[in-house]
Amino acid sequence: ASGGRWAPPANDGLLRAARGERVDRAPKWMMRQAGRYLPEYQETLRPTDFFTVCQTPALAAEVTLQPLRRYPTLDAMIIFSDILVVPVAMGMPCRMEPGSGPMFDWSLRAPEDLERLDLAPDIETSLGYVFDAIYWTRERARNAVP
Repeated sequence: ASGGRWAPPANDGLLRAARGERVDRAPKWMMRQAGRYLPEYQETLRPTDFFTVCQTPALAAEVTLQPLRRYPTLDAMIIFSDILVVPVAMGMPCRMEPGSGPMFDWSLRAPEDLERLDLAPDIETSLGYVFDAIYWTRERARNAVP
């Protein structure tokens, strides 16, 4: 992913609202969780799994862009990822069980369990795919929205 500065997006309504500036209407976006109900999301996920989509920048970019393609008046995108990628990066394996949701291979039950975690993972190695997904998504959206 590029470390350079990006130009402001064509639609900067959300950014202006966040800075407290006047906007013509309240900005709107679709949360990542809501996108999973889109048929195109279901089709993308069918041959793979949730964590593979999170960890594959091209797939994460694709499912991030799907709501914007369907609803072009959205003012922002929410990158497809999950808070669970953090404990995975720290060495706590997790998988998505159909019908149950996320399941860790082991849990933190006592202070000594923290010793099993990598409390200072190499971010580029363990989570670099998130930054790459952001870059790929921004590129594919052609800087239309943040």
